[in-house]
This record gives sequence, structure tokens and C-alpha cells, in this order.
Amino acid sequence: MVQKVFDNPEAALEGVLFDGMTIMSGGFGLSGNPESLIPAIRDVGVKDLTIISNNCGADGFGLWMLLNNGQIKKMISSYVGENKLFESLYLEGKLELELSPQGTLAERIRAGGAGIPAFFTRTGVGTVVAEGKPVEEFDGELYVREKWLRADLSIIKAWRADTAGNLMFRKTARNFNPNMATAGKVTVVEVEEIVEPGAFDPDCIHIPGIYVDRIIQSTINEKRIEKLTTRPRPV
Repeated sequence: MVQKVFDNPEAALEGVLFDGMTIMSGGFGLSGNPESLIPAIRDVGVKDLTIISNNCGADGFGLWMLLNNGQIKKMISSYVGENKLFESLYLEGKLELELSPQGTLAERIRAGGAGIPAFFTRTGVGTVVAEGKPVEEFDGELYVREKWLRADLSIIKAWRADTAGNLMFRKTARNFNPNMATAGKVTVVEVEEIVEPGAFDPDCIHIPGIYVDRIIQSTINEKRIEKLTTRPRPV
């Protein structure tokens, strides 16, 4: 069996990082971010990166680290809000941005993993999202053609993995991670727990190990809460 478990983030990323590459990074807001792998990419210092992710972290957290370090050339994402650095760099013309509606982004990633070069959707027709893209009519409705997304590297956060690479995700941390795991030439996964093959009920496996190349046990598991709202208990 191919050895997929590595000792640390640095070892798992060795030989797969290079300037100008495209990286998919799982996560939605603060949930399901590969918190251990992102700082390791920052420390290597690769630059001119194209990053595919729902958003670019938040101030001081996640992909923000790469943005703040000047390593990202282009973002392909669906949400800019709550990241002042992302917003300012884009408005100043220092960062390229391809804005993709959230559902379209997810489907483009899924298509990349499934080997589907393009698909049609009504989302974005008649808006800036459709500029420069073919538009066709089906059953009296206009649809815009969207292309798949694939990456040189996918960095993923999962809950549990066995040593064969089969993955389980927990609740909203699942988000973009499963689709991205299928769409990278190399997929590196960080997990909270690593178990032996056979420990999982096959029906509970969310991503089979064929899509996973390297695994590490997470060194960072902050699990931040994006917006915590409380109210006093009634007397």
C-alpha cells in the first residue's frame, strides 16, 4: 500500500509547491479551513498563486496569511466581505479577482473533479458574471456557459481519515472540501484523527481514498466561530 500519512504539514507539501501554481483551499467562512497547511505554504514563500476558495479567510486567519504575505496573484471566489485586506487589494488593482456565484463555484469545482469541461446555468445571465462567456437558449430560457475548475494542489480539512485516505467530514466543515478533494492533481488533507483501514463503516465515508494523496494530523484546530451572538437566559 502507498504510504499516505506524513509527519507534519511541511513534509506533506514537499515537492508539490511552485511559483505560479493554482491551489484549491477548502473552507466556508471560518469553518473547515485547512488551518495547519496554510501557514506551511506561507513559510515556503511560493508566489504568484491563483487561489480557488469560497473566500480568502478573515482578518488574521486562514488564506489571509498568504494574501498579507503578497503570495496571491489571483482569487477565484464568491465572497469578498469581512476581509478588509482582500477588498482593499482588489480595489487598488493589486489583486486579480474572478467572482463566481457560490453555487456556480461549487459546480465548477465538482465538474473539474468529474471531468466535465463546461456546463450551462441560468445564474448570472445578464450580469457582469456572464461577460465574455457564451450564452445559449434552452427551452426559451438563456443560460451562460461556465468552465470547470481544476488545481495543481487541493488542501483539505476533514474530521477523520484512515491510513488509506478515506475521509469523513463533520457538519458544516464539509462545505467545499469534498468537491475540492476530487479536483486537484495532488490532494493533501489535514484531519483531526487518523485511524486504521476498516475502522469506518463504508456507508459513512464521504470521500474515498483514491482521491487523497497525502494526509497529516492537524497541528492547529482553532474552530473559530465567525459570529457569536448570545442573549441572557430568561429569569
